[in-house]
Amino acid sequence: MRYPWQTVAWNHLIARRGSLPHSLLFHGRKGIGKLDFAYAFAQSLLCREPAADGTACGQCPACNWFTQGSHPDLWVIDPERETEAGEDEEAKPVEKKAGGPIKVEAIRELADFVNLSSHQSGLRIVLIHPAEAMNVQAANALLKTLEEPTPGTLFLLVTHQLQHLLPTIRSRCQKLPLPSPSREQAAEWLAAQGIPDAALYLAQAGYAPLAAAQLADEEGQGRRRSFLEAISVPAKLDPIGLAESLKGADLGEVVNWLQKWIYDLMSLRLAGCLRYQTDFDGALRTLANKARMAELLAFHRELTAVRRTVGHPLNSQLVLEQLLFSYRNLTRAP
Repeated sequence: MRYPWQTVAWNHLIARRGSLPHSLLFHGRKGIGKLDFAYAFAQSLLCREPAADGTACGQCPACNWFTQGSHPDLWVIDPERETEAGEDEEAKPVEKKAGGPIKVEAIRELADFVNLSSHQSGLRIVLIHPAEAMNVQAANALLKTLEEPTPGTLFLLVTHQLQHLLPTIRSRCQKLPLPSPSREQAAEWLAAQGIPDAALYLAQAGYAPLAAAQLADEEGQGRRRSFLEAISVPAKLDPIGLAESLKGADLGEVVNWLQKWIYDLMSLRLAGCLRYQTDFDGALRTLANKARMAELLAFHRELTAVRRTVGHPLNSQLVLEQLLFSYRNLTRAP
């Protein structure tokens, strides 16, 4: 699948499909459809009868293999899968925890794939996403492969954070920035998906339409509103009680709510406007008049530090209690 805001980038690639480099690096902000674009392009290259605009036919054997996730000339590496094999068993995918690293073993397993003849006497495609999830050992192993590319192999790397990739990897890939849609395009796309209140979800997602679509969940929005209502009056906030009520909750999700809340408070102080929590405009403006910028910045740093550790074993309730005590102090008189 590709999206309306990707048409120019798509046409650019399709026009060059006969003279592609050995590696392409798709980059851009999260939630705009980069991975879907990469998959659509990979399917187009493997399709036996693509349309004039490069769209895969969806009917040929290659497309059937592709949609079933079993195309022999496509190898996908991401943090949610790895391979394991017994002595006499074929390698098979197994589930991994989302958000983990891509390890060196996953890159080393590419050796057999890239050195075999392709099934259809065409390209072999390796898709890695998000590329910034590679740990140092994996990135160095990939670098060796990119330095001596095997003929007939195309690497497609997808990243949300271009700056987190090794400069040497970036230099060996042809970079293709994928655009974010305009707010109008994003709202039109969400409306076409039958999602109401598009403006609210887009604001919460920083105007990334795919991320906004994931937020259009009544249960999740209920959790969010309940939490923000609780912190909207810091003087009445009970950090221990609120943390207890969130026992078992996703700490990353709660930290994300707090980060966007604090960003809006800082934005109101500095520019008089808010970005994310538009349905709490009144409460945020009241708090912005009381909060001190130095404390807001300090708390923002604290949230950033916690966000880096959410994938590690932590006592989430204690972490959240500490965050809520820090937050409650933001609007107290010096």
